[in-house]
Amino acid sequence: MEVSIGYWIGFFVFIVVMLALDLGVFHRNNETPTIKSSLLWSGFWIGLAFIFAGGIWALAGGQHALDFVTAYLLEKSLSIDNIFIFILVFNFFKIDAKYQHRLLFWGVFGALVMRVLFIFAGVVLLEKFKWLMIVFGLFLVFTGGKMLFEKEESGDLNQNIIIKSLRRLFPFKEDAPVAKFFVKVNGKRFATQFLIALLFIEASDLLFAVDSIPAVLSVSQNSFIVVTSNIFAIMGLRSLYFAVSGILPLFRYIKYALAAILAFIGFKMVLNEAAHYLHFDWHISNIASLIVIIGLISLSIVASIIADRAMQRKRL
Repeated sequence: MEVSIGYWIGFFVFIVVMLALDLGVFHRNNETPTIKSSLLWSGFWIGLAFIFAGGIWALAGGQHALDFVTAYLLEKSLSIDNIFIFILVFNFFKIDAKYQHRLLFWGVFGALVMRVLFIFAGVVLLEKFKWLMIVFGLFLVFTGGKMLFEKEESGDLNQNIIIKSLRRLFPFKEDAPVAKFFVKVNGKRFATQFLIALLFIEASDLLFAVDSIPAVLSVSQNSFIVVTSNIFAIMGLRSLYFAVSGILPLFRYIKYALAAILAFIGFKMVLNEAAHYLHFDWHISNIASLIVIIGLISLSIVASIIADRAMQRKRL
């Protein structure tokens, strides 16, 4: 799929305009988004992504549209892990809900820049060193297995290596009364809990990108498909956060679904690349990947609902 520079420019202009409208018009005031408005915004971004997929279908054909949708849903699924980090960080730093959207805006902006750089670097590497696909695949299988058995993150981040490193870098004031990244006290400049929370979110997303970018590159190595699907998934992350934080019981078992998705994608990368080298007719298609992603996420939500209802009955 060859994409002219005009399409790239048009897409990024659209994203910049949407970000400006988001911060400067729709969420100009510091207000706590309701679950209803968050669900509507999430639906808006999801709908926009599928409209974009329709445009790809019309211009480049059904296979590229399928690649976009698969990459988008894969990234959307894996980004749910970011949401739990948001909840953990905001609770730990006691960030008022009315300031969270603005903080996430800058977090998402930084994530977009980092992921675009990661994607272009990944595409270049895979074009030169095809065997890296097997390395990435084995890494994802390992990461998926590790995720299944690792302990849940506790609510106390004081011993977290990222937080400890940031506190060494900046003089830190954790009870700043205003939503600013820096404050002056007795003429001395201090970083606030808002800056530390933002930098922690950015650092966490960088770690998540190490998993998600290779996974998405298993779907397509077309830069336009991978970049646009990633950006659409990340752009809707803030609204999804405010929606999910209000319906957490539905995601009790999401960790296991994400672990299984990573392991499956890793297995797919290894199998498909090995088959290519050995000239075997083995291939896991993107349609199969799409079915597995939707199936595992749906299964985890159904299991979570059943478990939540069982716990409610026990309390009665």
